[in-house]
Amino acid sequence: MHSLRVPAPSEHLDTLARRPSVDAPAGSRARGLYSSFVSSARLGRSFAAATDVAPREGEWELGGAGGLPAGLRRDAMPRHVAVIMDGNARWARRRGLPAAAGHEAGVRSLRELIDLCREWGIGVLTVFAFSSENWVRPKAEVQFLMGLFERVIKMELENFMREGVKICLIGDSLKLPKSLQKVFVDAEEMTKNNSRLQLIVAVSYSGKHDIVQACKTIAHKVKDGHLELEDISEGLIGRELETSCSEYPCPDLLIRTSGELRLSNFMLWQLAYAELFFVPALWPDFGKAEFIEALLSYQQRQRRYGARVS
Repeated sequence: MHSLRVPAPSEHLDTLARRPSVDAPAGSRARGLYSSFVSSARLGRSFAAATDVAPREGEWELGGAGGLPAGLRRDAMPRHVAVIMDGNARWARRRGLPAAAGHEAGVRSLRELIDLCREWGIGVLTVFAFSSENWVRPKAEVQFLMGLFERVIKMELENFMREGVKICLIGDSLKLPKSLQKVFVDAEEMTKNNSRLQLIVAVSYSGKHDIVQACKTIAHKVKDGHLELEDISEGLIGRELETSCSEYPCPDLLIRTSGELRLSNFMLWQLAYAELFFVPALWPDFGKAEFIEALLSYQQRQRRYGARVS
């Protein structure tokens, strides 16, 4: 099993790894993190040393023969799982670290989730990485995130090709830095024939804007005489949404971490009949056990789509 690879840690994190507790002065911890990208394993050891908490067993590497955990049924697995990855900054703040450290730690959770989805036969994983509203965050944090997205995608491409992961970007890509736009375009082209798992990454994404752009496209087609008003249907609108890049555009299960109980403008049309699961764990703490809990909850539900089941 492959672990996430990112550039070597800074001297700052090596120093942090040797500190016995979070009671040390926070100022020196903060310097340099916005320009450092650390490997998930080294990052985990550093944070564990800083907080006196050891990594969970199997947290850095996944093992096993790829069978389903006890209690899960393969015939009842969701085809499409969507995740709102929330709580990175809070995770870092509780440890006296800058927000950047939480985002770096969150990458580790994403790598593990990708592996679990592949192993357990889930066809599509959509992750809400950056919303259209997130552009109002501090400039340094936004720049750090854009750089993190770019480096992670570049470094994971080899793994994605080997593991059969197909990449699809949704969101207003024109707002992204040119270099990041190119990375996503290249990744989509390189992985377009992969079929084991489709990873949809929502960056600069807005559910409301997704619906508006679909309506505008349809309106232009009506204006140009390519469609009649009577041709407009739910199916037509769905095909004009950005998730039309997927065979399964509508998630069966939505997971949101950090204890927040809202959709935050994410896939508003597509989530109409999704099963919702809210977990108190912050995103960097979301792992295999939490994912199993969400899937067990999903498999115990009865999806009626408005019908009455006797």
